Amino acid sequence: MSSELRLKKLRGSGGYIMATVTDEQQMKGNLGGPDLFLAPIGRLNDDKITKHFCNTCEKEFEGPPKIEFENPNEEVAENLVLAERGQYICKVCNASIAEYREFKKPNEEGEIGSAKPLDANASTAPTVEVVTAPTVEVVTAPTVEVVTAPTVEVTQPGSAALVSSIEGRAVIDENANKVGIVKQVGIDASTQSMVLVITKNDGTEGSIPWVSIKKVGEVILLGKPEEEVAVQSGKCSECGFVNKDESKFCEDCGTKI
Repeated sequence: MSSELRLKKLRGSGGYIMATVTDEQQMKGNLGGPDLFLAPIGRLNDDKITKHFCNTCEKEFEGPPKIEFENPNEEVAENLVLAERGQYICKVCNASIAEYREFKKPNEEGEIGSAKPLDANASTAPTVEVVTAPTVEVVTAPTVEVVTAPTVEVTQPGSAALVSSIEGRAVIDENANKVGIVKQVGIDASTQSMVLVITKNDGTEGSIPWVSIKKVGEVILLGKPEEEVAVQSGKCSECGFVNKDESKFCEDCGTKI
């Protein structure tokens, strides 16, 4: 594969950047449409970025935006660690242009196990639609930013390897019904929460909140995690949002507490 650098527009939820990228990085940023996206590529060096556009400022600026990142090394599932979390920020108004996540498997030969409950105080809780059926609701998610690469690789010396793709694994709900096939692991741009991007049985694309996953193995099993954390006072059992003690309905999703 050619390693020639090409100047490309890479889109984010809050704008875009113009950067020189390799053919391999272009493949990561291509989610199947005409546009390339920044989130799947991750962190680029400043010298690769020539311009950035901020939707809030409605203006294009010369040079790279600010890039802020941290390495939480947070275990989000058994044998799956959030290695790096970062965002591209407008230098003028500090609005977010794009965010990305990079994951790794501490044991590359092992499988990914049960999902860990996400900290409700660490990010905005995703909105969960209340349904009468006991099955997990799969919702259309056009703004999901994909954050994993299709193969395990090292992006630079000393960096964490990205997690192996789980593309193609069947997604099974708690009633043993197949709801679709995994396409990617991603981030919902509207809530900044982890999701599975899937191809549903009818061929359309949808997403499933990470908190709805019970087990990741040869198939993706949906349902409540096997190990439940202690319920906080006022914490919604559906979406995890921590409400005021006197609240009778969740302020985020409307579920009765």
